[in-house]
Amino acid sequence: MDVTQLEKQLKMSFHNHELIKQAFTHSSYVNEHRHEVFLDNERLEFLGDAVLELGVSQYLYRKNSDMPEGEMTKLRAAIVCEPSLMDFAQNLEFGKFLLLGKGEEQTGGRERPAILADVFEAFLGAVYLDQGFDQALKFLQDHVFPKISTGAFSHAMDYKSQLQELVQAVKNQMVEYQIVEEKGPSHNKEFISQVLIDSAVQGEGFGRTKKEAEQRAAKHALDKFSENKR
Repeated sequence: MDVTQLEKQLKMSFHNHELIKQAFTHSSYVNEHRHEVFLDNERLEFLGDAVLELGVSQYLYRKNSDMPEGEMTKLRAAIVCEPSLMDFAQNLEFGKFLLLGKGEEQTGGRERPAILADVFEAFLGAVYLDQGFDQALKFLQDHVFPKISTGAFSHAMDYKSQLQELVQAVKNQMVEYQIVEEKGPSHNKEFISQVLIDSAVQGEGFGRTKKEAEQRAAKHALDKFSENKR
């Protein structure tokens, strides 16, 4: 594995290249190289899982001052679940840096969701050991938190219900949603939705489904209400 290439790609510099290499070393590779001294990434994955959970928890706590504990827990679970971590790893092209055994390589291990999710956590654990929590947090700020702020995990949250409750608590107004645009081929459509409160547009959102677009529109409206309160 070429750690220098990874550094260039991520615009990061690591002190301990062996530690970073370990983060990308799957147990199948270690099993096939018993005559050499290799460590797999399982212990780093354990550590990275804790770093990730703390980093995401801290972000959600600070950015969502009105969000109840139960909602934060639900949102965090969507962010740190295997499919999300796999997406993060794929976006960072972590698969090409993996050290896999021949059997795992031949059966598509480089694209396996569990392996990619694990290597993302292991890498985060390695960054924490190599440079501390602040740098691990910066990595999350660069590659994870922007996706949260743009509503990538809105499917896990019922923003529509939150908006309805907020509007009814303040004034019994009518909340409506309308799809204002559809684009893309039938197999890969994108929808744009607006949320209207008493016929006035208060938020807009896009998504691969109408439901996702409506949830993002509701989140946009909630964010606006939250900003106006400050």
